[in-house]
Amino acid sequence: MAKALRTKDKIIVTAEMLFAEHGFEQTSLRQITSEADVNLASVNYHFGSKKALIQAVMARYQSVFMPALDAQLTELARRAEINGATYNTVDVLACVNAPLLALKQVRLDGPVIYLRLLGYAYSEIQGHLRKFTMTHYGNTVQQFFAMIQTANPSLCANTLFWRLHFSLGAMLFAQVSGQALREIAASDFGEEAHAEETLAKLLPFVAAGIAAPDPRP
Repeated sequence: MAKALRTKDKIIVTAEMLFAEHGFEQTSLRQITSEADVNLASVNYHFGSKKALIQAVMARYQSVFMPALDAQLTELARRAEINGATYNTVDVLACVNAPLLALKQVRLDGPVIYLRLLGYAYSEIQGHLRKFTMTHYGNTVQQFFAMIQTANPSLCANTLFWRLHFSLGAMLFAQVSGQALREIAASDFGEEAHAEETLAKLLPFVAAGIAAPDPRP
């Protein structure tokens, strides 16, 4: 049993690194089994299919990220209700910070790996991942969108849909290219910034884009 568990974990860890580097479509099961030094039958035994393996990889991160995000959103809503106050776009987006950094529990570069995987999930149209996420964490995703809508009552759902995905693109770029950006900032401006500070810089920029007035009449 212990050996079986080790084999399964080895496959997942190897797959997530190859997926994060090359994408889901460009990574074959043969590449994964070769790198993990296991046979193809073991992938079929533990996961059944490549789609199921992809979902297992994402589940490693979502099982940490989503409950933490849910807790942050719930606490923000609770504080607003108790204080009789409203929350703004920055407040809602800030709920993502701690859950994202919590992915270091999975691996030290967990935040970057997760965002890379998320980027490939969108760019390669992995529809089964959206279904998987909504099945397991749909309430959290819907709560996030609902709170963004509450913070921006003048914007329609369609406008917010586009703006949130534009924002996701900015976040993916900032995290995936974060190390290079920090090195440039250090070289050109003498600024030493950490990953957490990159998120802090990104937050007001993204929030302003989401909350900007709709130019359409």
